[in-house]
Amino acid sequence: MILGQALKAGIEQLTASGVPSPRMNAELLLMFTLGCDRAYLYGHPEQVIDAHELSLYEQALRQRASGVPAQYITGHQEFWGLDLIVSPAVLIPRPETEHVIETVLELYRGAKPGAPQTAGCWRVVDVGTGSGAIAIALAKEMPNCEIHATEISRPALEIARANAARHQLENHIQFHETDLLRGLAPAAFDLVVSNPPYVGESEADQVQLEVRKFEPRNAVFAGETGLEVIERLIPQAYAVLKATGWLVIEISGTIAEGVEKLFRAWPEVQIRNDLKAIPRVVAAQKPE
Repeated sequence: MILGQALKAGIEQLTASGVPSPRMNAELLLMFTLGCDRAYLYGHPEQVIDAHELSLYEQALRQRASGVPAQYITGHQEFWGLDLIVSPAVLIPRPETEHVIETVLELYRGAKPGAPQTAGCWRVVDVGTGSGAIAIALAKEMPNCEIHATEISRPALEIARANAARHQLENHIQFHETDLLRGLAPAAFDLVVSNPPYVGESEADQVQLEVRKFEPRNAVFAGETGLEVIERLIPQAYAVLKATGWLVIEISGTIAEGVEKLFRAWPEVQIRNDLKAIPRVVAAQKPE
């Protein structure tokens, strides 16, 4: 079979299976199989695909048609311009989480009135690091800072460490196998950042089937309301933050009101929307 025919057949198969964005998925899986880019894909439609390559492509298509996320098939996902290894042990990094990075960098660089000015080294901890996406992105953007990352799942921590090594940051990020911030020193950090589980079991039927079926449940669902993990994280963050330090958390619109109530004791609380005008990030400053 030639490349152009394989791509057409892949699009048709994924369309028939109801996979969203079938062309993009077929392209991604064919590029992964052949180890080529999109330019090659469309520049060489007459290129013959050998039997082994065709078998691998068809296997990938079957997996995707069954609901397996393309990122778990290819083992990769891009985040903040970084190529990250992913597996079913970790949540797939999403574009929405880049708003967390943007918020942190604004605070660090003093872009907001009253925010600390960039001076010396901030001590930062990413809670529930998963693939390491947030910690690695911040290590790239804030090279003079001391970055820590916590994770309760040992398999996830192995993925995070592998990603740090791939980007030559293994000596710049200190990883801790622990639940949230347990065991970390009090009043030691300038910033606590996290993309915690924040989906409630009560809204499980509104979550995409492939997320419910294939992504790690404890990285998606927090409990009945979706606030349970954040409710535990806030007092722990308060304890480890220095005076005027910041806590930055990814949230969703469904829990925004509940999150605001949890921050009543914090004098400075900002809730920021994503590009769809949905509350996505909360930034709260510990008082002096």
